[in-house]
Amino acid sequence: MRVLVVDDEHLIADTLALILNLKGFEALAVYSGQQAIETARSMRPHLVLSDAMMKGVSGIETAGEIVRLFPRCYVVLFSGQASTVDLLKQARESGHDWEVWQKPLHPTTLVERLNNIRAKLDLAGID
Repeated sequence: MRVLVVDDEHLIADTLALILNLKGFEALAVYSGQQAIETARSMRPHLVLSDAMMKGVSGIETAGEIVRLFPRCYVVLFSGQASTVDLLKQARESGHDWEVWQKPLHPTTLVERLNNIRAKLDLAGID
């Protein structure tokens, strides 16, 4: 499963991508919403794991654009900020109902949850 990891904190993005690659995912880290959108065009991710609150283009805006390009892409947002609630409300009003996980998330829990998502997704026909 191809996972695009998006966080403007380079250490977090790199660490998550490293963990996921070690656990059998094809993960790539990027550091901004704009970079994620550009990368998604060529990567065609099955899943986007993005910080909700980033400078510039937010994770919610990023996810919306990627899902517009690739409607079958699964989105998980993570955040450590309470202000994310308002942005998620706006996303839901636009028809998006993405999972939101709280930071910090233990690596074992992260991999377990992503494996559960991978098991649910029908990746046939998604390239």
